[in-house]
Amino acid sequence: MCSAAVAEIDVLVCFAERAETLNLNQPTFKATKGISISAGRHLVVEQMQTETFIPNDLILNDECRMLIITGPNMGGKSTYMRQTALIVILAHIGSYVPAQSAELGPVDRIFTRIGAADDLAGGRSTFMVEMTETANILNNASQQSLVLLDEIGRGTSTYDGLALAWTCAEFLAKNIGALSLFATHYFELTSLPEHLHEVENVHLDAIEHDDKIVFLHTVKKGATNRSYGLQVALLAGVPRNIVSQAKQFLQEMEACQSLPNSDKKQDDMFTQKQDSLRKTRQDDPLLNELTNLDPDSLSPKAALDILYQLKSMLKK
Repeated sequence: MCSAAVAEIDVLVCFAERAETLNLNQPTFKATKGISISAGRHLVVEQMQTETFIPNDLILNDECRMLIITGPNMGGKSTYMRQTALIVILAHIGSYVPAQSAELGPVDRIFTRIGAADDLAGGRSTFMVEMTETANILNNASQQSLVLLDEIGRGTSTYDGLALAWTCAEFLAKNIGALSLFATHYFELTSLPEHLHEVENVHLDAIEHDDKIVFLHTVKKGATNRSYGLQVALLAGVPRNIVSQAKQFLQEMEACQSLPNSDKKQDDMFTQKQDSLRKTRQDDPLLNELTNLDPDSLSPKAALDILYQLKSMLKK
């Protein structure tokens, strides 16, 4: 009994110290369904980054059961979702929370489908793992559950993925009625609020300047119409000429989609791209030399000589 009391005091003292040090505030609980967070923060991300963490609000209730979250990669979508779950967990274990205020209704369980991972030992692909976790959510979530879904459907073809993402989101909001955060790059999903009044759009803001992108990490109402994928690729270190070619290719595809017979236009465009690549290969002496090599017939000395020759050609 004495050790249990000391352990309980230790936990409470730790909660008090963290609340004072990390600027945490007391949450409040209510009997009605909903989560209302003002200036919520993610404690781990806040401690790891050097710049000031941008806090954000969140409101989920019977009138707004689901938020469709759009915005660029690295814009903060996953952080926004995770901090909501962490605030709910901290509140329910008796701790103060990283928010200016937090009012929480009953939450029975938290379900998450975030990140991408395969199961090589079990013979399950990334998409199979994703669908298994999604199935668990759809079969077990209740009206009082908090559900976090990140990029459902990305592991398969565009139309299959979009169809799955749409129907899963619709089922969660309409049939189950769970409080849900649904991050996606399928911009078609942003039209879901037109069909279901329980769904709203929010987006993580960003500003594009020249070919660069500045993440504002601020949650705003409404949907974004861009994912800034090319700018993020450039930021990640993808060579500028590759990104420029991708940008040109994107513009050509967008132009084809806005024209009649767009399917034929896209087929023609891909054919032209393949012909261009084929011609490039034919005109490249280095590729021709590699194509004509028979590695099995080369001695170690001859292979080394050819390697130096190819290296010399590459420098020219």
